[in-house]
Amino acid sequence: MSILSMRDIHAGYGGANILNGVSIDIEAHEIGVIIGPNGAGKSTTLKALFGLLTVSEGSVTFDGADITNDNPETLVRRGLSFVPQEFNVFPTLSVRENLEMGAYVRRDDFRPLIEKIFEYFPPLRDKHRQPAGELSGGQRQMVAIGRALMMEPKLLLLDEPTAGLSPRYMGEILERVIAINESGVGILMVEQNARQALAIAHKGFVLAGGRNSFTGTGQALLDNPEVAESFLGGGAH
Repeated sequence: MSILSMRDIHAGYGGANILNGVSIDIEAHEIGVIIGPNGAGKSTTLKALFGLLTVSEGSVTFDGADITNDNPETLVRRGLSFVPQEFNVFPTLSVRENLEMGAYVRRDDFRPLIEKIFEYFPPLRDKHRQPAGELSGGQRQMVAIGRALMMEPKLLLLDEPTAGLSPRYMGEILERVIAINESGVGILMVEQNARQALAIAHKGFVLAGGRNSFTGTGQALLDNPEVAESFLGGGAH
């Protein structure tokens, strides 16, 4: 049973479609990865899903309910969290304050959750009083993902979580993505580092021109010579 089903989604900006019929299915236990060239509609897909863009055609179902064009606050309460690529931390607030902001609608004691975030991201524990804007890019990304986890989502949306990171931090973030998924959180992420992302994906979606080009397991897409040649920068490895 899919926790997320996007069917034939059309959406865009200013009346011009970027998405021309994208379909995505993710099950609750899966990591799904969206790859494709610049302008393919990858980030637009996440924004349309999270109510940041109007879906003009098609439908989005999440956890059995139609959420097409629901607003982000409603979606967060339903169990969907989104980490945008940029401007995803409050730079003047401390690490701990950023995490607390992620729990702004909770009325229970969420301190144990902060401890859980520190277990996922140990570097943050020692820096919990430090302003997020003073952290490295990789550590800021940890804060952003940690904040999104404070609502205990069923599905976490990540827009290019490793963009601009050193190889070390890229590997660390992807390892944490696996750990978060293994704890029971579904993941759907857009990634430019396509090979590394597909290597951890249960399911992959290749977009081109706002449409699905290829869909399959992460390994099947890595092994597909056409995908490798056109989207992975060379032959299948």
